[in-house]
Amino acid sequence: MSRLKKTIYIFNDGQLKRKDNTLYFETEAGKKYLPVEDVGEIMAFGEVTINKKFLEFASQKEIIVHYFSHYGYYMGTFYPREHLNSGFMILKQAEHYMDQAKRMAIAQQFVSGAARNIRQVLRYYNNRVGGLTETLNIIDRFIMTLDDINDINRLMAVEGNIRDHYYKVFDKITRNPDFPFEERTRRPPRNQLNTLISFGNSLMYTIALSEIYKTHLDPRIGFLHATNFRRFTLNLDLAEIFKPIIVDRVIFSVLGKKMITINDFESAGDGIIMKERAKKIFIQELDAKLKTTIKHKRIGRPVSYRRIIRLELYKLEKHLIGEETYEPFIAGW
Repeated sequence: MSRLKKTIYIFNDGQLKRKDNTLYFETEAGKKYLPVEDVGEIMAFGEVTINKKFLEFASQKEIIVHYFSHYGYYMGTFYPREHLNSGFMILKQAEHYMDQAKRMAIAQQFVSGAARNIRQVLRYYNNRVGGLTETLNIIDRFIMTLDDINDINRLMAVEGNIRDHYYKVFDKITRNPDFPFEERTRRPPRNQLNTLISFGNSLMYTIALSEIYKTHLDPRIGFLHATNFRRFTLNLDLAEIFKPIIVDRVIFSVLGKKMITINDFESAGDGIIMKERAKKIFIQELDAKLKTTIKHKRIGRPVSYRRIIRLELYKLEKHLIGEETYEPFIAGW
């Protein structure tokens, strides 16, 4: 396995440039050099400009650049030429997508992983705040139906129902009256909690995309989310498993500790956006969560959550080439 590299988050306006064999970020305040051998991805939230010379070097060093809008929405990615590109693996992905039974087998596991990790989060907080038993029972009943579903649309509908029930108890978990859930709203999110959810999910999608780049898999061919003219879908599939145990846990933590408050948001058009301070705090906590290590049953030693995401992709590769049946990671705490 290749070593995990750093993620650089840029909030200021400026220019990313190359000088000889180094990269630097230039602002009105001066230049900040980036340790190019240790950088795996750059997430740009400010007005960041780049040129061809920078992109050539980033491609050579296999650095991915994700762009986010002023509102915190994911805009797009500079995805370097695939250094591990495998025609064989692409054919295997396409084979499993085109065959309804093979596609369903993988899609069911993604939904099962998401649902079981939601259940783990609910169990964790039920032991601490209580009042979640009814929702746990409902989700258990949904999980029991997954193996009998043989249609992607029905599977997506069940996954949506599970999340609806899950979101409805966010208020019981956060116990923060300044952040009521109300209902799930997107693009734009209509309240502060929805803004946190959307921001965290967007980050999770880009992290999953970065990890896919380091494997032989093609991010354009997903299984749960339809492969169509959308640029990437496999990262959306993968993120479903990890959003509850990474993104949602970070949300509950920053709200429970009042690290982010109602004053860290502002209105923008029809929606609500996070101020820079809140984005930085959230990213700092998310980064810490990704670096947190837990005992991994499969390999018998502690690994970080970020590494677990990569291991999930290796398991999927083995499933596609017929070495072993894919089963999703389920948190054990």
